Parts: sequence; structure tokens; C-alpha cells
Amino acid sequence: MRLAGPLRIVVLLGTVGLTWVLLSILLGGPSPGFLHLQQLFASPENSVTAEPRARKYKCGLPQPCPEEHLAFRMVSGAANVIGPKICLEDKMLMSSVKDNVGRGLNIALVNGVSGELIEARTFDMWAGDVNDLLKFIRPLHEGTLVFVASYDDPATKMNEETRKLFSDLGSKNVKDLAFRDSWVFVGAKGVHNKSPFEQHVKNSKHTNKYEGWPEALEMEGCIPRRSTAG
Repeated sequence: MRLAGPLRIVVLLGTVGLTWVLLSILLGGPSPGFLHLQQLFASPENSVTAEPRARKYKCGLPQPCPEEHLAFRMVSGAANVIGPKICLEDKMLMSSVKDNVGRGLNIALVNGVSGELIEARTFDMWAGDVNDLLKFIRPLHEGTLVFVASYDDPATKMNEETRKLFSDLGSKNVKDLAFRDSWVFVGAKGVHNKSPFEQHVKNSKHTNKYEGWPEALEMEGCIPRRSTAG
């Protein structure tokens, strides 16, 4: 019974304190003391400020391109499941969403001066006619940029003339391109050197990421605009 008095005091103090907290919230928000108390009991995860997201530029590049350069990003197809993508100056030229990609070689022709899309087409290199591809790339004008992304099989129907035409556009890997290889390439009509924008990975059962197909390739960069185009 001796504890009855102290116990009443504790209960009374607790009631007064709770009432004070509730009144502070209702009448103008918690006091600085209450906020400090809240911070002490806050979990470390909730108290850490989230890091700002890294800024992305055209086509998702981590840095902006210099003036008079075209920003691009392209991804080859993944196996025979996920289609390729070709982005230029923040415009998607070819993708599954645009419904203009398919098995084989996905090619976008771009004006090297203005950066405007001229034409985008897909060529089936497994069951298609290689002459359709030859008719497409033979008459290219000087300065035309050529973006190429593979999907599934890029090479079964290739012949020597096809490989030479791509080699003349600046490709160094087209001569070795084979069944189900992954390939991304940016070349141009009238170049005098091999293109710095090319990636190629062989189809090999020892290194393939997917069953029967190598990994998808991703490439991005900045292409100097041409000063003139024929």
C-alpha cells in the first residue's frame, strides 16, 4: 500500500506528458524537444537522406555530347526473345514498342548532317532474300549514317558482296560475322577508316549467356555531324 502514492504520481505525470504531446500536435505541430526525441528513436534507415539520382542526357547517356555531335544508344536483340533498340538524339528510331524490328539485321539510315531518319528497315538473314538488303545499301549517298543492330541471326544469308559493302561503311568485324552472333555497328558512306562504333560477340556454346545465343550488346556514344552530304 506504500507504493500507492508514488504510483499515482507516476500515472499522473504520464497522463500530463501524453496530454502535452497531443496538444502540441493539434495546436501547431510537435515542439522542437519532441522532434529531437523522435529523431533519437528514428531508425538509421529512415534518417539517411536518399542520394540524388544521376542525371541522364539524350538517349540515357551519362554525359552530354559536344556541340555538332549526335548522341546515340543502341542495343542488339537478346536471343530470339527481346528485340533490339536504336536511339538517336533522344528519338527511338527502332524498337519492339515501335513494332519495326525483326529477326536479322535492323538498319536505320540517318542524314549525317541533320540527324534526321531517312529510313528504317529489317532484313531477315535466316529465311529472307539477301538481294533486298543489297538493294537497300548499294545506293547510299555520301555522308549517310548507317545504324545496325542484330537480332537472332544476322549472317546466314550474307554473301561476299554484303560483307564488302559493310566493310566499306567502316566495319572491321563483318567479315567474321556468323550464325547467331551479336553485332551492333554504326558506319557511314564515304568513311576512310574503320568505325570506332562497333561491337561483336561470337555465338559459342562455351561462352553463350543464353542457350544457343550470346549476350546482348549495348553501345552508346557521340557521332560528329557531317559538314556536307551528297
